[in-house]
Amino acid sequence: MLFPAGTTAQWIAELIGAEVIGDGQAQVPGINEIHKVQVGDIVFVDHPKYYAKCLNSPAQFVIINSKEVTIPAGKTLLFTAQPFEAYLKIVEHFRPFESSVSLQSQSAVIGKGTVIMPGAFIGNHVTIGNNCIIHPNVSIYDYTIIGNNVIIHSGTTIGADAFYYNIKKDRDVWAKKMASCGRVVIEDDVEIGANCCIDKGVTNDTVIGSGTKMDNLIQIGHDVVIGRNCIIASQVGIAGATVVGNGVTLWGQVGVNKTITIGDNAVVLGQSGVTASLEANKTYMGYPAEDASIKRRELVWLKRIPSLWKKVMGEG
Repeated sequence: MLFPAGTTAQWIAELIGAEVIGDGQAQVPGINEIHKVQVGDIVFVDHPKYYAKCLNSPAQFVIINSKEVTIPAGKTLLFTAQPFEAYLKIVEHFRPFESSVSLQSQSAVIGKGTVIMPGAFIGNHVTIGNNCIIHPNVSIYDYTIIGNNVIIHSGTTIGADAFYYNIKKDRDVWAKKMASCGRVVIEDDVEIGANCCIDKGVTNDTVIGSGTKMDNLIQIGHDVVIGRNCIIASQVGIAGATVVGNGVTLWGQVGVNKTITIGDNAVVLGQSGVTASLEANKTYMGYPAEDASIKRRELVWLKRIPSLWKKVMGEG
């Protein structure tokens, strides 16, 4: 999430009640969680396991609950006992919950030739391009950006909160929701089937690339980036912060793990489970998903095991 111009580290520190260690007058462009952090951002960390990762990330500003760390050159720390609570306070300040009183918000911008069917909900600060069709009972949450010539079928929800929790087993509320302040960005010429769910980014964007076509009953997690001209069949689920390249095909009921990459033009056959990153221009199948030609040979050998066993044991 980007901040308004002129937001300084000292101003953020005063908002969250933190002590500045470093340049308090430095400009803070925005906030991101660690998987999406960009150069200059502010990021938070509340566990020693992740101190080094955050301190050595592209972030220039780190909200942290320890002073006993080595501070890399050019970094500014904002010290507070509760970094996660500080993150929530920042999100609540810059992106507060805004209720709606009608099916189509007055702050929404709808392009020429776009048809919004009865019963569709268009939230606050939504932008929809030209010549789109939004079918009945589609829900488009706040701050979603939709390009031109997009079709979204009935029952689909765009921009629901990320399924993302800060978990601490030693507190009363052991799983606290990490407030989402990101967006969904759907580029031109995309078609999304019925009853799909595309979650907004935690602090950045979930992106569906131009020309991509999606079947019914698909779940796209927070901060997922899907490339151009992909084909995604029914009941596919893609977990948070995964990157899917251009021209990728995911057939029915494929499950994809979080924070991995699928290379351009890869094909993943139905009911496969993708647990690690996949190379471009190959076909994959099985669980865990592997090169389909190798997996098929493995299956042939598995079928031969009973006859081989009989030969070894002298049973025929």
